Amino acid sequence: MMSTTRSPVLSLDGTSVPDRDLVGGKAWSLAQMLSLGLRVPPAVVIPVPECRHYLEAERSLDEEVQSAIRSGIKDLERRTGRRFGDPSHPMLVSVRSGAAVSMPGMMDTILNLGMTDAIEESLATSSGDPAYARDTRARFCHAFGEIVLKADLDPYVTGPTPTEICERVQEDTGRSIPADPYEQLFDAICAVFDSWQSTRAKSYRRHWGIPDDGGTAVTVQAMVFGNLDDRSGTGVLFTRNPLSGAPEPYGEWLPGGQGEDVVGGTHAVVGLAQMREHLPEAVSELLDWADTLEKEHAEVQDIEFTVESGTLYLLQTRAAKRSPEAAVRIAVDLFDEGLIDHDEGLARVTPEQVRSVLMPRLDPAVAAAASVLAAGEPACPGVATGVGVLDPDEAVSRSAAGENVVLVRPTTSPDDVHGMIAAKAVVTDLGGATSHAAVVTRALGRPSVVGVGKGTAASLVGRHLTVDGRSGRVYDTILDLVEARVEDDPILGRIAAWAAGSSPLNVVDHPVEGVEVADLDLLLTDLSARETPIDVDQITAALEGFSSARGAILATEQGVRAAHDTGITVVADCPLLVQLTALRTLGTPGA
Repeated sequence: MMSTTRSPVLSLDGTSVPDRDLVGGKAWSLAQMLSLGLRVPPAVVIPVPECRHYLEAERSLDEEVQSAIRSGIKDLERRTGRRFGDPSHPMLVSVRSGAAVSMPGMMDTILNLGMTDAIEESLATSSGDPAYARDTRARFCHAFGEIVLKADLDPYVTGPTPTEICERVQEDTGRSIPADPYEQLFDAICAVFDSWQSTRAKSYRRHWGIPDDGGTAVTVQAMVFGNLDDRSGTGVLFTRNPLSGAPEPYGEWLPGGQGEDVVGGTHAVVGLAQMREHLPEAVSELLDWADTLEKEHAEVQDIEFTVESGTLYLLQTRAAKRSPEAAVRIAVDLFDEGLIDHDEGLARVTPEQVRSVLMPRLDPAVAAAASVLAAGEPACPGVATGVGVLDPDEAVSRSAAGENVVLVRPTTSPDDVHGMIAAKAVVTDLGGATSHAAVVTRALGRPSVVGVGKGTAASLVGRHLTVDGRSGRVYDTILDLVEARVEDDPILGRIAAWAAGSSPLNVVDHPVEGVEVADLDLLLTDLSARETPIDVDQITAALEGFSSARGAILATEQGVRAAHDTGITVVADCPLLVQLTALRTLGTPGA
C-alpha cells in the first residue's frame, strides 16, 4: 500500500531545493539554479521512489501518478503561458532521466514531446520557418520511435521528414507514434523508468559500484529551442578545462543544434570564441553564471545550455567528469583559491586517478621517430597500447582473454560503455572534448583521442597501436614507455605532502635499516591463488611478529585495515597510493 505522504510529482520553482536522493541530480541542479535566480525553463519532477513503484507494479503508471502528472503539466502551462497539446499556443516538453548519482548518457531523454500534425503547422506559422517546425517534429518522431517503441534507426540527421521517420518506425516495430500528447508523455515516462534497467546502465553501475536498487527520477521540462533561428543553438561548458584542469572555461557550441547533438559527438562543434562573435551577451552571461555555480558548489561544473533567439537558458549543471591529471590539478587549485580545505582536496583525488597519472609515458625521442597513424583532439591524457578493435563486444571478450585492446569507433554511444570499460584506450572518428566518448573516458581514466576523421577508425582495426591521449596522436606499433614518478610532478607532490600529513598509517618508501620487513606478496602466495579474496584477519595473521611490511595488498582496503589494526609501518614504492587508500578507508585521524 502506498504511503499517505506520497508525492508523485514535485514542482521545481526555486522556492526550495528538494533532497538530491529524492529527485535525482538533474532535478536537484535545476531547483538549485532556480533558487539562485538563474534562467531555467520551468520543470516538474517525478521523484526516484516512483521509479521503484513503477518497476514493482509490473511497469505501469497507476491512476494517482497519472493524475499528478496531469497536474504537473498544468503547473508548467501556468508558468509558461502555453498549453500542452494546444496548437494555438503550444507547449512542448522534454522528458529526462536523473538518478541521485550522475550516470552521464546511460539513461534516456526524449525532447519536443507533445508534437502533433497541427502543432507542427502552428510552429511553422508562428516562426515563419517551416523547416524549423519540420526538424523539431522529426527529432521527436525519431527519439520516440527509437527510445519508446525500440525501433532500430540510424542516428538522427536533418533530412528525413517526420512522415518518413514514422513510416520507418511502423515498418520496424508494427507500432505507430501516438497522436495524443498525454499518451506520448506517459509512454515516454515509462521508457525513461525502464532505462534504469538497461544493459548499459547496469554495466555502468557495476563498474562504479552504484547500487541497482536506486532508480531514476524523471524531469518534465518546458522546451526551449536551439534549432529555432540563427541566434539559437546548444552547447556544453566546463568551468575549467576537464582535460588538463587549467583554470579557464572550456566550451563547445553548435549553432542550430538541439539535445544530444553536442554530447553525441555526431556534429561538428565550434568553440566559445566563435560563439562570442555571434552572441557576445549570451556568452558573457553564461560565463558569469558558470562562475556563480562553481563557487556555489566549490566544484568544477559541467553545464548544458541552450540559446533560443539570443536568450540563454541553463538546462543542467553537475560536477564535471575530468581526467586523472585534471582531478589532481583542480584539487590543488581549488584549495589555493580557498574553496576547499586539505581534507576535501584529498577526498577528490582517488588512488585510481593517481595510478593513471603515474602511468608510463612516451619518451619524446621515441615519439618523434614513430609513425603517426591518426591525430585528433586529446580527450583524456595518458598512454596505452593494444590492438585496434571496432566492436565493443569483441573488446570485452578479447580483454577477458588477457589481450590489451584499443576500442576504435566512428563515435561512441551509451551502448558502447562495456567495451570502453574493457579497452585500454579509445579512439573515435568524430566528436569533440565534450562528446560522449570524451566524457566517459575521462571518468574511466582511459587515454582517448577523438575526432581523428571520418573512416579512420576502420583503418586502425587489427593494428598494434600506441595511443597518446595527451598529444592526441595514435602511433603505429607498440612503443617503449618511460616511468613517471611523484617527485617529477610538482602538483602531485603537493597532494603527496597533504596525504603524508593526514594519513592514519605510517607509510615510508624505504625501511629502517636493520628492521626485518614482512613481504606479503610472498607470505600470502598460497592464499592469493584461491578464489576467495584475502580478508583482514588473514593479513593480520601474516603480520604477526613484524613491525614493518610491504606488498601490493597493503594498498587495498583490507590491507590498510590490517596495517592499522596491527600498527605496523607500511613500506611502499609509492606511499601516496597507500595513504590515499587509508584515508578513504579509515578517514583522517581525529576526524
